[in-house]
Amino acid sequence: MQNVLACMVSIPEILSLIGVFIAFVVVIFLIRRKWNFGLSLMIGSLIIGLFSLLIITPTDIVKAVVQASFYSFDKGEIITETTELAILMTLIFLLAKLMEKTGAITQLINSLGTFFSRGGILAVIPAVYGLMPVPGGALFSAPLIYKEGEKYKISKDQKNMLNIWFRHIWFPIYPISSAMILIVSMEFSNINIYSLILANLISFLSMIFIGLFFLKRYIRPNTIKKKKVDKDFKGLIYLFPPILPLLFYIVLQYVDFPQIRSFLFGVVASIILLFFITKTPYRTYISYIKGSLTISLALAIFGIMIFRNLFEVSKVNVLIAETISDLAFPAILIILFVPLLLGLLTGYNLGAIALSYFLVQPFFDLTGISIVGVTSIIFMASFIGYLISPIHLCNVLSSDYLKTDATRMYPQFIPAAASILIIQLIYVFLFYQI
Repeated sequence: MQNVLACMVSIPEILSLIGVFIAFVVVIFLIRRKWNFGLSLMIGSLIIGLFSLLIITPTDIVKAVVQASFYSFDKGEIITETTELAILMTLIFLLAKLMEKTGAITQLINSLGTFFSRGGILAVIPAVYGLMPVPGGALFSAPLIYKEGEKYKISKDQKNMLNIWFRHIWFPIYPISSAMILIVSMEFSNINIYSLILANLISFLSMIFIGLFFLKRYIRPNTIKKKKVDKDFKGLIYLFPPILPLLFYIVLQYVDFPQIRSFLFGVVASIILLFFITKTPYRTYISYIKGSLTISLALAIFGIMIFRNLFEVSKVNVLIAETISDLAFPAILIILFVPLLLGLLTGYNLGAIALSYFLVQPFFDLTGISIVGVTSIIFMASFIGYLISPIHLCNVLSSDYLKTDATRMYPQFIPAAASILIIQLIYVFLFYQI
């Protein structure tokens, strides 16, 4: 078998494949060591470029970096897509932090709590915090879950399960999550974001159903104390900042405004709106903004685009596709397994999509499934791998706070997560055939 492969693949191609393998190992190692994801990808890109020097030139590497960042040599003009995406990711993170620092999230939870009974607040608390797409966000809801969970005498593992599950319940359909914005962007699938949301809707509904099943199972009837509470509508106003970007998107799409720019304007409007509805003093709000700004997500976007371009320029994605094809695996299993594995290994949904998309892209035409359906499978597979990963930051921080371990909820967590992926696959096969 080795002799056959040696005949089919030249020495430069073998070196390129070795470079890719080393790059992936290094990137995953650095991520697990808490290095910045963007810097890790840039190092991985450099490794791919160096090992491909028998196929490409140093000039090709420099051009790939420039083209990924700000200038298209094909069009002969400056391009802004990567910069806009980087700014958007930064501002989404900023909005989430401002929602926390101004107390908007706390007031929203307190208000929503008056509308739910029978332990429903145990689902509402992490779900509301799930509107804040920030790494490790489950830590924000963990103290409240612990407090509420004590009222219903549920175990720490059950508290952890509810916190993690409902925290991520929006991910399949949340259009201002970094992973979803990335995968529908022009450089990836280039599809309408609401087409992907529609394809993922079955997973969202399934997550709600499964989450409520666990909630009902954990809360024993004799622990429920019925207490009449007046409905509080005032805090519901804080739903508007996370919803406003979606409204901007819907309106601006009617005038053919670019997808990323539509969300960018919407998030800026949300940050301004939050200032007025929270009535935070101007100087205080500015200090919150200064204290929340970070370049980590911007670096991640540039790292992703550079990695992607080096992948294409060196042709290693085609080499990998040809090598895997020789092993006679069904294309759909490759498209499913690669993002699932990378989500599990990296504990980072955005990273899993960025690393896996171009590995599996050559197999799209072999599935008989539309681009929306294939994109949905990649998105959900990477999400499920990330969701159950023991190094997923939410799992680590929530488990640490609740004095347990993420693996202790695996007997229930993994079958529940696997069922979501199976349901999504069946749905795609039924409704997204070409």
